[in-house]
Amino acid sequence: GLNLPVGATHGAGVVVLENGIKMLQVPLWRSYLAGTILLGIAPCTAMVLVWSYLSRGNDGLTLVMVAINSLSMLVLYGVLGGFLLGVGRLPVPWQALLLSIGVYVALPLAAGYYSRKWIIAARGIQWFREQFLQYLTPVTILALLTTLVLLFSFKGEVIVANPLTILWIAVPLFIQTILIFALGYALAKKLGLSYDMAAPAAIIGASNHFEVAIATATMLFGLSSGAALATVVGVLIEVPVMLMLVRFCLRTRHWFPAPEIK
Repeated sequence: GLNLPVGATHGAGVVVLENGIKMLQVPLWRSYLAGTILLGIAPCTAMVLVWSYLSRGNDGLTLVMVAINSLSMLVLYGVLGGFLLGVGRLPVPWQALLLSIGVYVALPLAAGYYSRKWIIAARGIQWFREQFLQYLTPVTILALLTTLVLLFSFKGEVIVANPLTILWIAVPLFIQTILIFALGYALAKKLGLSYDMAAPAAIIGASNHFEVAIATATMLFGLSSGAALATVVGVLIEVPVMLMLVRFCLRTRHWFPAPEIK
């Protein structure tokens, strides 16, 4: 990293000395911007499976899109994050950014791949599908609820004390989610996709991988930063908005042709 003297500027930040440690102080609104950037460029690879299931989407298509998103994050998340943070005149700590990608994207992806191969080799594909996945499915919901409880326990006081700030962050995130979903849903109808393909295709575009965004923002800017707060607000927005969009999909499924039965 750079070894800048106290008082030096780096991008839009100023080097300050806090408790004997040099830190880069970034204007608060730019810190919020950093959080929304890290959230917006993180394609969903986890909760979209739940949203697709609730909307009666095609599970096979959803899994393929999740795999594509996971691989694209390995290549593009750091590049896009560094580029957009640089455009916003924000510091780009590349080492921390790449480390967060390795820990929160590459490691789980590799662990999932090799554990699946090991379980299938040891117990068989039928046991994996009929037994293991049945036990694992509730863990997804439990992990989401645990994540939300922990996040809001850390940030709950800040959220309650600054409602206007939260609203300021939430509005563009809400607009982004709705616009991306509308674009994907309209394009799916234009292409003549069946409902079970259109719903997950639109939902995965609108949903974000907030777990990775929160972890990256916390690693880069600290738990008490505006960037971390912005990603937590993203969670506050995403869960109810995605449930609303799932409901919308179910109500408009008659807009699309029925899936072909083979």
